[in-house]
Amino acid sequence: GAQLILVNNCGESVWPGILGGAGQQTPKDEKWSGRIWGRQGCSFDNDGHGNCLTGDCNEMLHCRGQGGVPPATVVEMTLGSSSSPLHFYDLSLVDGFNLLDSMKPVGGGVGCGVASCEVDLNVCCPSALEVKINGKVVGCKSACLAMQSAKYCCTRSYSDPKTCKPTLFNHLFKAICPKAYSYAYDDSSSLNR
Repeated sequence: GAQLILVNNCGESVWPGILGGAGQQTPKDEKWSGRIWGRQGCSFDNDGHGNCLTGDCNEMLHCRGQGGVPPATVVEMTLGSSSSPLHFYDLSLVDGFNLLDSMKPVGGGVGCGVASCEVDLNVCCPSALEVKINGKVVGCKSACLAMQSAKYCCTRSYSDPKTCKPTLFNHLFKAICPKAYSYAYDDSSSLNR
């Protein structure tokens, strides 16, 4: 099994967002893949309508197939099956950062790693990437979100590991959070199994 720990040092409620097959039955030999992120500053009415300052998913309490609006720190996972028992998981800053997150297997075997970002990137976010609400930094955009170009988003002619290289911002994120993905092709030290 896996445990997701959402940390908010301000004592505010953190609402999980889930994209994947949560709550759905899957055949015994089928893998499950999904994404989980923290949403903060949320307010919902009795019908589940409302919004969140970060990680909002279509202004709904239940995301219903909608991803979180960046910037959002995302835990990604693929859980194995009886025919393919390996589990893969990572923490991604590709969509930016909003909350400290960590994922570790509970009762995992030798060699199971921890996917985490243990430093609040909102505190040291470059001004070009800051998302502020009422003067407070509530998120740190990815270079892709801030620059909106193929070079930073690893798209079009930059859509493979040979052409998509880490930027100065990716190096900064990686130095601060070495156990997290900092850009699309940051596989070597970020993927856990």
